[in-house]
Amino acid sequence: MYSHDIIKKRILVTGANGMLGQRVIHFFSANEDIELLGCSVEPNGCFNKIDYKSCDISKRDEIKDIILDFFPDVIINAAAYTNVDLCETEKENAWKINVKGVEYLAEASRIIDAHLVHMSTDYIFDGLRGPYDERAKPNPLGYYGRTKLASENVLKTSGTFFTIFRTNVLYGIADSRPDFVRWVVQSLKSGKQIRIVTDQINNPTYIDDLVQAINQVIEYKKYGIYNIGGREFISRYEFTLRIADYFKLDKSLITAITTEELKQAAKRPLRCGLITIKAESELGFKPHSIDESLALMKKELSF
Repeated sequence: MYSHDIIKKRILVTGANGMLGQRVIHFFSANEDIELLGCSVEPNGCFNKIDYKSCDISKRDEIKDIILDFFPDVIINAAAYTNVDLCETEKENAWKINVKGVEYLAEASRIIDAHLVHMSTDYIFDGLRGPYDERAKPNPLGYYGRTKLASENVLKTSGTFFTIFRTNVLYGIADSRPDFVRWVVQSLKSGKQIRIVTDQINNPTYIDDLVQAINQVIEYKKYGIYNIGGREFISRYEFTLRIADYFKLDKSLITAITTEELKQAAKRPLRCGLITIKAESELGFKPHSIDESLALMKKELSF
């Protein structure tokens, strides 16, 4: 169809300006056998030398035109409405992006037999008996979790080739906004008191580990659901102490609180986290330890 000496694999990344989207672009742009197109709702892309189109995945014709024009082999959907508390009040918007958007991506993927790689979350669970494996029964507590579970169900009935990655507490380097690690480091360096919950347990996911897993499912043509998370199951408070220790910052600025004290609009699943044995055995997934990933971030950011 295309007059390339080498037929390049075409990858479309939606939500390309977000934290995950940026790292996906960063990773695949180093591969000369891949032709990349990034799209996000913003007018411009936040990366150089990569084709970019402004696009809202909740608008069916917009995303369909881009997909049928670019004709990707793979679509990586890193677009989502992820503000957990705002999802409780902006339900229509959250549903349009997290569910209808995925429906439109799946429709267009099916037409061209593209492999659709989609991100989900441990918030589809109630956090009563975590950590969870891929066969655990979902029971979301909040609207965000409900939209992400609905997006999984859309794909299961779509007739398209899909892979769903469930993940939790993503951290790592992105230009668009500081992740949890950078927020902790910046806050403590500037002498700011921070309040961190002791009762939310997860296995924080280093973003580049997730990108590696995305690469593996594309390479091995693996479909279905995979859990991706870090090696260590710890509370958000313990994670913060580990960050402070690693960067030799003042731990006395960190105050332990409970989730209840935050009075957030959305209920949080407390005992969560994801068991990654399936990804380890089928994809060769090998997550970094927290200290290893902090070392990689320190090296890249020089902080």
